Amino acid sequence: MDKVIVIAGPTASGKTDLAIELALKVNGEIISADSMQIYREMNIGTAKPTMEERKGIPHHMMDIVYPDEEFSVAQFQKGAKECIKDILSRGKVPIVAGGTGLYINTLVYNITFSETITDWNYRKKLENIAREQGAEALHLLLQKVDPVSAEKIHPNNVKRVIRALEVYETTGKPISQHQMESRQIKPEYDYKIFGIEVDRDVLYSRIDVRVVKMMEMGLYEEVENILNKGYSPDLVSLQGIGYKEIIMAIQGECTLGEAVDKIKLNTRHLAKRQMTWFRKTENLKWMKTAEMDKRAMIKKLSDALNLES
Repeated sequence: MDKVIVIAGPTASGKTDLAIELALKVNGEIISADSMQIYREMNIGTAKPTMEERKGIPHHMMDIVYPDEEFSVAQFQKGAKECIKDILSRGKVPIVAGGTGLYINTLVYNITFSETITDWNYRKKLENIAREQGAEALHLLLQKVDPVSAEKIHPNNVKRVIRALEVYETTGKPISQHQMESRQIKPEYDYKIFGIEVDRDVLYSRIDVRVVKMMEMGLYEEVENILNKGYSPDLVSLQGIGYKEIIMAIQGECTLGEAVDKIKLNTRHLAKRQMTWFRKTENLKWMKTAEMDKRAMIKKLSDALNLES
């Protein structure tokens, strides 16, 4: 069975850099598993690697929809599988790298619930409930139809709560049941899953540095340009960290300094949620930056492919 390397971890943990260095070593190509990097025109705030940083390595599943276009987990799974097949057909190594746990789990465990038809009208209805009545009201709806998923999904994670309700509405079965049943289906590939673990203080410091760098690179101007093109600030894409805070500053709801502080804080919270998710991921092997340098990590990843190190 063909092997696929998966590099997971929280934001600012060094996944992208490690994936690029590994790709250079093993003749690989990278598939992004990041729910924000799918958007065109959103580059700085999503921490997409620049063309120079990519070092000539092809990157897939980036820049595939515009900010106002819908994109589902099913679309990611389908697209990522097509990329893996194509990369392998050319004799190269697929390397999946990202921090969106749902994307990674759906791909690795072949979760078929995501193949259900998306009901955009129902999704809009749920988004309105969240906006008008609050996230808790939406979460209560999920508790009634799928208490197992409600236990796992935080009320503030509106996107996942909506997806779970949508799956129940369109299939008549809880998303938790779909996940359980789909895990019985053997995956097409031998996924080797690795996670990067960074000491909390070090990770938070990296996050702060990254946010400052994003501002220096022109994050404010990037958000301004997106809004000037007529995109609504209420779009799901623009609720992403880095964008929603800058929009608040642009609209005069806070100062730019306050917005930057909010980005740092919200990114820390995101990193914490990501680590919680990945700690529950089956068969994931951790690589701790406090114990391993980049060279040691690349050797470990290469060894998993049974390649010469």
